[in-house]
Amino acid sequence: MCGSCGFPSAAGHWTEAGSASTAHDRLRARFRRVQVLRSILPAYGLTAHDDALTPGIVVGNMTGNQVTAADLSELWTVAERLGSQSIDPLDPRFTDATCLDVGEAS
Repeated sequence: MCGSCGFPSAAGHWTEAGSASTAHDRLRARFRRVQVLRSILPAYGLTAHDDALTPGIVVGNMTGNQVTAADLSELWTVAERLGSQSIDPLDPRFTDATCLDVGEAS
């Protein structure tokens, strides 16, 4: 249970697996994910926010609507609904190494 918001802790999603063995590494990976999302979603008129205090990622559109997605697979569904268009996160515009180079974790 989250002490800040009262939500039960999430079981985790496969996209959050990997080498993040410590809480610090998991937090760093979480912020890295939202940085990548912030490089993709504006092309669809959307924003992403993760304050690490609440579970999930908040996706918003330009009219002020916001929805919290629990994990990355839910995020794409939410983003398509808010943006009223289909989103391909593997679109070559976004998988170009220069687009996703928002800083390596050290």
